[in-house]
Amino acid sequence: MNFIIKSIATVFGIGYFPLAPGTISSLFCLVFFWFAPEFPVHLWVIVIVVLFFLGVWVSTEAEKIWNLSDPSFIVIDEFVGQLITIFAFQKKISVVVGAFILFRFFDVIKCGPMRYSEKLRNGWGVMMDDVIAGMIGHVILRCILFLV
Repeated sequence: MNFIIKSIATVFGIGYFPLAPGTISSLFCLVFFWFAPEFPVHLWVIVIVVLFFLGVWVSTEAEKIWNLSDPSFIVIDEFVGQLITIFAFQKKISVVVGAFILFRFFDVIKCGPMRYSEKLRNGWGVMMDDVIAGMIGHVILRCILFLV
């Protein structure tokens, strides 16, 4: 069971990359999105909700296994946050690049509610800051595309 938990928490080993594993996980998410079938929005929402709760659980268990709080190699949170930013958009290079930049920006600066949410216990704290960054990135990207 530990192997499964570690595999999901690290997004199948991406979290072990020596440099910027969260960024690599975000990029992998965008590749996943690009090649995923065209789902209706409500199915993307279901996928995101399932991945979120799975992420909370595996992050909590992975922290226990490694005896560390939010280690950098747990990257399921970046994957889910990036997916929140990009879902329900068209598959265009400009949109994908914009979603990547916005999500990574907000994930790195961790302003306001993102910083507070990191203080939540266990996997909730691991996941929530990236979920909030993903939601903010999604809304801003939608506004930019509306204005352009």
